[in-house]
Amino acid sequence: MKWKMSKHKDYRWPSDVAIVIIGILFKLLSNSVTIGPNWPVYCIAFILYIPLLFAVSSEHDLWSRKFTILRVLFLTFALMSSMVDLVSSLFFGKPSASELFQCAALLWSANVLIFSIWYWEIDQGGPIRRNSENPGKPEIVFPQMTSSFPEWEGWKPNFLDYLFVAFNTSVAFSPADTAVYSRRAKLLMMTQSMISLVTLVVVSARAINMV
Repeated sequence: MKWKMSKHKDYRWPSDVAIVIIGILFKLLSNSVTIGPNWPVYCIAFILYIPLLFAVSSEHDLWSRKFTILRVLFLTFALMSSMVDLVSSLFFGKPSASELFQCAALLWSANVLIFSIWYWEIDQGGPIRRNSENPGKPEIVFPQMTSSFPEWEGWKPNFLDYLFVAFNTSVAFSPADTAVYSRRAKLLMMTQSMISLVTLVVVSARAINMV
């Protein structure tokens, strides 16, 4: 399936960069607070990029979106598993305070990047359809989209805008100045806020008590 565009572009390269950074963050996690080695996360994310690259080169937008969502699904599962391992290490392991702080910071950063990719991929049918002549319905509405100023007419969000939403959700547990319309976007934000809350409150508070 292809959406009509004036010129085909790979609008997913920002998410590819984000996934590389996420893989590095997982690689930096301490083995003392995780079960098993960390390198499989990075390797599997790279392996899943191979069919995605083929779909993008073939200009098959529907399959490229499916492979991108499959990768972010895997990374979300890896993030939640790492959070469970991290919390379990508080009770069954003996990580140092510095290791807890480091892992909490790495997982919090991965949380922001992973959910920014989610918002980037679900809103208006994904980045390719969003920039086509037939975008899907908006699930996250930015202030610029409802602005009466002519300078903002035809404005479209890019990856930085969704990263901003994800960052605010992790810090303030709310999307700040954006409006969330769809139920799946609300569910994603609730999940992201829950992960951030566990990271910032439970893990960090315990690490402070260990100092």
